[in-house]
Amino acid sequence: MLVAERQRKIVDLVNERLSVRVTELSRIFSVTEETIRRDLEKLEREQQLVRTHGGAVCIHEEQNEVSYLEREIRNAEEKKSIAAEAVKHIEPGDQIVLDASSTAWYLAKELPDIPIIVLTNSIKAAIELNKKEQIKVISTGGILLSPSLSYVGPLAERSLGMYHVNKAFLSCIGVHLERGLSDSNESQALVKKKMIEIADETFLMVDSSKFGVRAFSQITSLYDIDTIITDSKIHEVTKKQIEEKVRRVILA
Repeated sequence: MLVAERQRKIVDLVNERLSVRVTELSRIFSVTEETIRRDLEKLEREQQLVRTHGGAVCIHEEQNEVSYLEREIRNAEEKKSIAAEAVKHIEPGDQIVLDASSTAWYLAKELPDIPIIVLTNSIKAAIELNKKEQIKVISTGGILLSPSLSYVGPLAERSLGMYHVNKAFLSCIGVHLERGLSDSNESQALVKKKMIEIADETFLMVDSSKFGVRAFSQITSLYDIDTIITDSKIHEVTKKQIEEKVRRVILA
């Protein structure tokens, strides 16, 4: 990969996640951390990002949502594997809630036609589940966000508060050891937080690129998550650190 192309992709990643660490960039681009630091110095001089201790952050205060079309193809194989593993933890009679993440949509596609109730703020997941006769689908309603085809806002949050589910399945932009889960959009973060509150058990479905990342809006701490399902590319050190705060980490 040419230097200019790598630096352009670094800027794209920082803008997408709002923050990213040198160690993660080093792994993604298969170059040394020193090379990444030089890249960040150059990009900061060009006012394309701001360097921080151990990484970089977006120069913009907040980031718009990434479109669902783009999210569907990003790390698609990892997300499909994670979704397939998540389905194994859903049984007939369950009452579950799904967020509007692309991984949750892959889960909806993988779900067999079994008698369960699914509460979701995702239009795409609802449409996918509607093809299955035994699955009862409840949509939250609310303010429609076009990029993710999802409902957010006070109505969506109040709607979620009317229900109790035994399992929540959701994803997020960043998973940070100290700061917990975060998302790029505050409205989505509030909806995800409510989903966790109404569930007996929460499954976080995230590919390994999300670890060490802090996005704009905090959702909750890692202590509120029961199970993390991720891919086998997660660093062993990171996995051990996460396991100190989460009851179970499953590699898909």
